[in-house]
Amino acid sequence: MPEGDTVFRTARRLDAALAGATVTRFELRVPQAATVDLRGELVHGVVARGKHLLHRIGAWTLHTHLKMEGEWHVYRRGERWRAPGFRARAVIGATAPDGAEWETVGFDLADIKVVPTADEDQLVGYLGPDPLSESWDPVEAARRLATDTRAVHVALQDQRNVAGFGNEYANEILFVRGILPTTPASETDAAAIVDLGARMIRANRNRSGRTFTGDERPGRSTWVYRREGRPCRRCGTLIRGGSLGADPTRERIVFWCPSCQH
Repeated sequence: MPEGDTVFRTARRLDAALAGATVTRFELRVPQAATVDLRGELVHGVVARGKHLLHRIGAWTLHTHLKMEGEWHVYRRGERWRAPGFRARAVIGATAPDGAEWETVGFDLADIKVVPTADEDQLVGYLGPDPLSESWDPVEAARRLATDTRAVHVALQDQRNVAGFGNEYANEILFVRGILPTTPASETDAAAIVDLGARMIRANRNRSGRTFTGDERPGRSTWVYRREGRPCRRCGTLIRGGSLGADPTRERIVFWCPSCQH
């Protein structure tokens, strides 16, 4: 599932190929941006903001979001794509200063927009602090979380509080902190939650396989996530599962240990 660490790694791969290159092909296969043409422009870089990707090209920013299924691939020019072309929503070809020719393809992307770079905040300015950003502000993140009266599992996934945490992180953070997912965020130690979450996501940003337990083997990487009905790794109590969300249209699966979390 794409969460902040996945998007961070994606941005790093794209930036390594495109930064400093000149755009030779620019296709956005969505009606609202299909006529945008940035060929001939210089790619200044690609950065992540929480779960959002920002290609800074010339005076413009291409904004995309991976949502649940999206992904960006990096290819040498002419290399066969590893996903079917009908899923492609963005194609950027570029020539690097050393002559290398790259083609990056975004499959199953969402929220595709092109705006002047000066107006980026219209798209991502609402986001809370990002623990993978150089401007990470844990005090502000904790303040936002501490003033949220909703269930902490919901509050942790609200990108206005902290940018980058998704459902898997919310489940695992709350288990390690020993907090029931339904506890109001305003009644928790928000600073400790934010600190733990930041350490978790930073530890995972350079891993190809995400882990919370320190064990990257299949089936061993999570404490509670997707382990409903299986024994807790700490106490042996069976893990429970359910759903929580800001409203019925945004419910997410939730897992907890009834003995370790209270």
